[in-house]
Amino acid sequence: MVDALQPFRHPALFYRGDTEYLDGVIPFLLEGLDRGEPAAVAVPGRNLVLVEKALEDRADDVLLIDMGRAGRNPGAILPSVLHSFADRHPGPVRIVGEPVWAWRSDAEYPACVEHEALINNAFAGRDLAILCPYDVAALSPPILADAERTHPELWGLAGPFDSPRFDPDGVRADLRRPLEPPNGAVERSFDLAQLASLRGFAEIWAARHGLRRPRRDDFALAIAELTTNSVLYGGGTGVLRLWAAPDEVVGEVTDTGTIADPLAGRIPPAASTLGGRGLLLVNRLADLVRTYWIPGSTTTRVHFRCG
Repeated sequence: MVDALQPFRHPALFYRGDTEYLDGVIPFLLEGLDRGEPAAVAVPGRNLVLVEKALEDRADDVLLIDMGRAGRNPGAILPSVLHSFADRHPGPVRIVGEPVWAWRSDAEYPACVEHEALINNAFAGRDLAILCPYDVAALSPPILADAERTHPELWGLAGPFDSPRFDPDGVRADLRRPLEPPNGAVERSFDLAQLASLRGFAEIWAARHGLRRPRRDDFALAIAELTTNSVLYGGGTGVLRLWAAPDEVVGEVTDTGTIADPLAGRIPPAASTLGGRGLLLVNRLADLVRTYWIPGSTTTRVHFRCG
């Protein structure tokens, strides 16, 4: 499986403390810059400052991205950060991407693991290297074990070596579990006849539960995209559920469709392609997107923070 990815490289850097972090990240970036390869760093804010200072006069040659903002929804990292940068630069590209950190919520973390697994599908065969740092002092052993399964190569004090546990497809299969059912949700079944009314219904409901504009408009648009997808591609009918959680509103759409492409909503379609942009838009709008599917049923859940 690892050979099938080449020349693409996707190592995980296991680090402890700032020194080990920079000892792994900075040589990786400088080697690429010395070869004329475009480079980007998408990591949480504090680590971004560390990298910028350590690069000194080479910092202007690197695109610096705060992953805490750009990657708030892990489902948006592939299209909005990684593909956005890589597709602008033909030839070899280097990226440091850190999507997992200790203060990720329990709801966000499975989406991070899925993202890390899908990177291998998205870039297999491309001349691209994405280094993903993992803080071994702050992250739990199960999280580090997941990193071993989603990355073909591991970097640490013992040097680089192939991960003996690399199994991204197995990780994705393990994540294919029913989402916890909501409590106290408003539920509406719909088909084509009710479709036009759902966007306004979602906007009014969100306003009553504390979501302000412009995020309220984004929430209503995301619900409209998901319900439209159900009518067009998910069997023609679906069920919409809306509920409020602490500091956020959540919407969920279930239909009888099956997602055939694991990268749906993660890879921008060609400009000449009709359709295929609904899930991509939802990932870019929401603070978190979770999807559960089995043959004959798909549930997509979107979270929008009220703060």
